[in-house]
Amino acid sequence: MVKKKLVLSAMAVLATLSLAACSNKSSSSSSSTAPTGASVKLSESYDNTAAVSQAANKGTLKVAEANNSPFQGITDPALASNAEDTDVFAPGGGDNLFNVDKNYKIVNGGLANLKLDRANNTATITLRKNAKWSNGMPVTAKDVEYPYEVIGNKNTTSQQFSSDFNDIQGMAAYHAGKAKTISGFTYPNGQNGRTTVIHFAHVTPSMQYSGNSFMWAAVEPYEYVKNVPIAKLAASTQVRKNPIFTGPYKLNKLVEGESTTWVPNPYYYGKKPQIKHISINVVSSNNIDKAVQSKKYDFVTGGLEGTDYNELKGLKNYHMIGSPALSYDYFGFNLGYFDTKTGENVMDPKAKMANKNLREAMLYALNLDQVAKKFGYGMTWRANTLIPPVFKQYYNASEKGFPLNIKKANQLLDKAGYKKQGKWRVQPNGKPLTIYFGAMTGTSAQAAEYQDYLQQWHKIGLNVQLVGGKTMEMNSFYSTLQAPKQNKIDVWAGAWSVSSEPTPTQIYGKDATFNMGHFVSAKNTQLMNEMNSNKAWNQSYRIKAFKQWQTYMNQQAAVGPDSFSYAWAPVNKRVKGYNINPANNEFWRNLSLTCPHVQ
Repeated sequence: MVKKKLVLSAMAVLATLSLAACSNKSSSSSSSTAPTGASVKLSESYDNTAAVSQAANKGTLKVAEANNSPFQGITDPALASNAEDTDVFAPGGGDNLFNVDKNYKIVNGGLANLKLDRANNTATITLRKNAKWSNGMPVTAKDVEYPYEVIGNKNTTSQQFSSDFNDIQGMAAYHAGKAKTISGFTYPNGQNGRTTVIHFAHVTPSMQYSGNSFMWAAVEPYEYVKNVPIAKLAASTQVRKNPIFTGPYKLNKLVEGESTTWVPNPYYYGKKPQIKHISINVVSSNNIDKAVQSKKYDFVTGGLEGTDYNELKGLKNYHMIGSPALSYDYFGFNLGYFDTKTGENVMDPKAKMANKNLREAMLYALNLDQVAKKFGYGMTWRANTLIPPVFKQYYNASEKGFPLNIKKANQLLDKAGYKKQGKWRVQPNGKPLTIYFGAMTGTSAQAAEYQDYLQQWHKIGLNVQLVGGKTMEMNSFYSTLQAPKQNKIDVWAGAWSVSSEPTPTQIYGKDATFNMGHFVSAKNTQLMNEMNSNKAWNQSYRIKAFKQWQTYMNQQAAVGPDSFSYAWAPVNKRVKGYNINPANNEFWRNLSLTCPHVQ
């Protein structure tokens, strides 16, 4: 039930796509309690005891990226927004700065170490002595700072900026175009040195964890890209054709939108990678099961659905590996626009979906519990909030979300003045109402799911139609939603692959470019600010803020939770060292092979 995701952060751990068909079974109500979670339990690793084969390691690790569209090919973490780009360029390491423990807390030992100073409101990032790019250039203090310029630039194509970055001294002025540099960065040993100090208005609790919304956790090769205007960086040769990386592998060949191949990076700071060649190929969701069954691939990244699990779970010589995903599916509503002059989202009280009762009714009309039960095969379940349960402390398990309740949906519409005139309901002013639903092209199962959504909405008298009468290609879908102002899509089905620190400012902040529904309120801003206020160093206070925010967002119904899922993959038994625990900071480097061919 998960649609292809937008990715939030350089440190985001990506979950997989999990699309399912919908049941046509009708009922007027369902359980009023919160969902219970996945029924399938998988291990995070495969304990392969077979001996490593040096002959096999000289061959190729074959990886499939399950996706129905070509990947965009943006290698720069600050500029990439779709999860498949992160997947196909993952052997390059994502240019990540920090290592983390099993709870995503930053620890020493990565490309750089971090020291927070609450008394002076600073973060000191110190690069390791042998930090180099895959072309042999040293990683410098300026490389730590430059992604902030890329993200905060007034003319950037990056979608990563949010108001939390304004906690850095001078960022607000730079973001507004009033300053050429960000004054909050200093370099004790110069820009070509190893140390970068970031000066904040205040140091926050979230800064202890990777993927937080106040610090960027990846480097940018300043010397390599400095002559490219930031507005043109995403389309540059340096990003699209000849990118460089800091991870265990370097790019060997790129077939645009189709595949990437990798060889060991001779300048990698860690132990040498064991496998001499890696290939990652895009495989459509209609073909992925047959491809794995025919032993074409060692494992799969990207999108796998519950129906795939049902097909592959008994496959000989493959192990199913997984964990609760850092992701969720959602329904978004178009409530306004992004003002490019002010850099802020604006709600339009006259927007078609501005009425909260209308939005609530559409969410209560959906039969998401039955969908997950029948087609998720234990890998997905109905979501009840906008914080995934993988964040055990912050997840609000007491929230009910939007279980099926046709009676309540009809009452909400009647109360709001959406009266029936013949088959369909009309607007409170008596004018016809047609709602356009945006959905991405996928499998036949996903198409059936979308048709069920439409059927459920039609049951409550709402004339909801697919945009243009059909599903949308993924890149076209997101380019439409990411436009500052659009009126083609009123409601859509999407998904987030979220950061490993749960603060949601980058998605739902007033000035977040990822806030594609443009929901804004003073209360929303207040609750998100409280998550990282000085009081939030008290963990109990911080937990309470997160739970209050989840309750508030359900009350507003500006974004509706759809489903949670397991991130999982079939892994061939010849692969050794496969471990997706967050503390395995060298996932690609630690992989090896025990025999020359996929078994």
